[in-house]
Amino acid sequence: MHAFLVSHKEDFQSVVDHLQKDFNALRTGRASPALVEDIKIQAYGAIMDIKSVASIMTQDAKTLVIEPWDKSMTQAIEKGIREANVGINPAVDGSTVRISLPQMTEENRRHLVKQMKEREEEAKVSARGVRENVREQVMAMEKAKEIGEDEKFKTLDELDKMTKEYTTRIEDMATKKEEEIMTV
Repeated sequence: MHAFLVSHKEDFQSVVDHLQKDFNALRTGRASPALVEDIKIQAYGAIMDIKSVASIMTQDAKTLVIEPWDKSMTQAIEKGIREANVGINPAVDGSTVRISLPQMTEENRRHLVKQMKEREEEAKVSARGVRENVREQVMAMEKAKEIGEDEKFKTLDELDKMTKEYTTRIEDMATKKEEEIMTV
C-alpha cells in the first residue's frame, strides 16, 4: 500500500468508529450504558456527559441504574434524560436514577432499523468524502510533479479498494445491528 494512503487509513477508521458509537447508542431491547452515557446534562455550571458525573450499570436486561458520584446531581441527570427525548423515562430512587426499558414493539423495532439505516448511509457518505479528499490530494501531487502518472493510477486504485473495504465493514456492521434490533 502506498505510504501516502496509510496515513489516511485512520480517517476511514474514524468513520467506522463513529458509526459503532452511534450503533451502540441505539436501543435494541437490552439495557446498555451506551443508551445514556453521552446524554448532556447541566452540571457544575457546565454541560457534561452523564458518564462524566456518574457510574452507569446494567442491573438486568431491562434496567439501567445511574449512581451520581455527587448525590446533588441526581435531579440534573433525571432532567437531562427526560429532555434528551430518547424514549426512556427515568425514575429517581433515593440518590440513584433507574431506567426500566419498556418492551420493544414491532413498530419500535422498525423505526430503529430506519434510524440505523440513516446512520449507515451517513457513514458511507463520510467514507466517500474521505475518498474524495484523498483523491484531490493525489491529483494535486501529480500536478505538482511529486508523483508520476503511473503512481497516481496505482494510488487511486488502492484508494478505491480501501474505500470498498471500509464500506463493506459499514454494511456488515449495519446488517449485524439490524439482526440485533429485530431479534425479539
